[in-house]
Order: sequence, then structure tokens, then C-alpha cells
Amino acid sequence: MSVDLKDRVLAYIRNVELFMSKVSPEALDDNARKIYDLANAYLNDARYYYEKGDYVTSLSCIAYAEGLLDSLRLMNLVQGVEWSPLSKIIKRPRVYVAGSFEFLHPGHIALLREAWNLGEVYVVVSRDRNFEKFKGRKPALNEKGRLEVIESVKYVSKAILGDENDFLKPLIELRPDIVMLGPDQWMKPAELIEKLEAVGLKNVKVIKFEKRIEPWSSTSIFNELKNRLCNASP
Repeated sequence: MSVDLKDRVLAYIRNVELFMSKVSPEALDDNARKIYDLANAYLNDARYYYEKGDYVTSLSCIAYAEGLLDSLRLMNLVQGVEWSPLSKIIKRPRVYVAGSFEFLHPGHIALLREAWNLGEVYVVVSRDRNFEKFKGRKPALNEKGRLEVIESVKYVSKAILGDENDFLKPLIELRPDIVMLGPDQWMKPAELIEKLEAVGLKNVKVIKFEKRIEPWSSTSIFNELKNRLCNASP
């Protein structure tokens, strides 16, 4: 099956992102860090031109980034990091994540990063009506604002608003290979698999991200802000 330029360039970008995610910049010496930072600058340029639809310029930028990173690897300035086969990157699984994302915090970033390590990340942001139904209050940031924040996260390929009446509808439309549940989501993987199979979505892997980044949660942030405002001097 042939791969068009757009998909190929995106695969190169993803490959560089994966490579860089395995490198600890703070462990590099000054010269190596300069090369790493320059590669990151070319990566950002590649992303910019890709979003603009200029895939040729994007390809040129990502090629520079790849060459710079390869120089670090060949000089043994980074160790234990190898390139992934391009065919594997092109066929990355589609990973589904859903949540409210009222306040973007390190716990959310950890979840999205882990999802991105597994494949292309598609995020469904809860609607205001559903947020209020489950949390008993209106969100501090409305659904359009929360969607815009999530869309800007580099680990996210696409973000959409959920359905107000049927949480399975976005799953049916996106048809993910993997569903990643957050640590605070109430549904168990086996229960969700049963619901997915009932609507014809078979062989979907459902996993739960158990790692909790204390003390970060949207509720804890909301409560802390509320307490500070209540206790503030007039």
C-alpha cells in the first residue's frame, strides 16, 4: 500500500518525537545539549510547516532534526536509543482518551504521554452538561476552552467534544485500537470491553493508567483555589 507525502512526513515527525522522548537533555554535556536543542528547534519548525500544509518544507526540517540526533547517537553522546522502523510508525495504533480536563496538570500530561507512547492519541473532552451532571457544579472553564487547551498538547493528534447523551458514540466514530482509562475513571476495563463488543467494536484493547501524580487532580486544584479565595483577606 502506498503512503502519501503527508502521512510519510508525519511518520518522520513522530519518529523524531519518539527518539527525543527517550533522551534526558539534562544528562547531556553542553555541546551535546546545543545539538539536541537545535534538533528540537527543527522539530518545532517541521510541526509548524506540517500544520500549514507545506509538507516539503516540513520534510526538510525534520530531516535536519533527524541528522542532528543521529550525530549524537553515532558519537555515543546518547546511548541505548535507536530509531523505530518507519513502517511501524506509519501503522501506529489509534489510542482513545476521554476526560473533563478542567485544569490541565501534570497528571493529565503523564496520562497523555503514556497514551502517545502507545500510538496516535485521540481525546474526547466532556461536554459542559455532562460535567455538571457528574460533578454537581459547572466547570471553571467551558467545553470550548477545555477543548482548545487539549488540542494544543503535543501528545494529542486530535481532540473532539463528546456526545451529551451517549458516551459510546465517539468511540463508534473514532474506532480506536486502544482505550486508555484514567486513574479516576469509574468504569472497569472488562465492563467497557463488554459495552464495546455490544456495539460491534471487537478486539479493542482497554487499559487503565494506574499511575497517580500526587497531589494533582482537577478536584484538588479547584478546592485549593476555593479555599484560598474564601480565606483571602478583604
